[in-house]
Amino acid sequence: MAYELSPLPYDYSALEPFIDTDTMKLHHDKHHQTYITNANAVLETHPELAAKSVDDLLKDLANVPESVKTALQNNAGGHSNHSIFWTIMGPAGKEGIGGGPTGAIAGQITKDFGSFDELKKAFNDAGAKRFGSGWAWVVWDNGKLKVIGTANQDSPFTLGLYPIFGNDVWEHAYYLKYQNLRPKYLEAWWNVVNWTAINKRFATAKG
Repeated sequence: MAYELSPLPYDYSALEPFIDTDTMKLHHDKHHQTYITNANAVLETHPELAAKSVDDLLKDLANVPESVKTALQNNAGGHSNHSIFWTIMGPAGKEGIGGGPTGAIAGQITKDFGSFDELKKAFNDAGAKRFGSGWAWVVWDNGKLKVIGTANQDSPFTLGLYPIFGNDVWEHAYYLKYQNLRPKYLEAWWNVVNWTAINKRFATAKG
């Protein structure tokens, strides 16, 4: 079954002023769509892989034929990563969005990092220090939250980890507004973090 681009769960302008409208249009409609188009081109020649969800495909990437493994790592990974990204953001100021964490994830953050401030520091550091393109993630790993960085469109699923939330630090995610000031983008991004959605992912991760 071919992958499809889901519409954003909010307007393109909903994350202003922290993420600008033009970036959201370009990022969602062009970049994410390109990953889907490229992944689907591979899956057309491998129908046995097309039967899997994108996340299940990435979990089992080690068993994908070598001839298409890199293409799917990049493009199926890009589809999965962005599908998570859009859903864990929302309009700043709405209930459960921005500010500090709420619900079960708040307690787990305190348990595993000591405080939300310590998590933010580690997460922003992972994003700022990612050389070139990639992502900063909070993942669920054997009963504990961890901060990791991944290169390009590599997926935490491929590492056996469940991505709770992540931030895209490819230049296309921020350059129109923040230019070369990636740390400024990383700090501003917390204003649109959707803790309600993140708690749902956390509940799924724990099973």
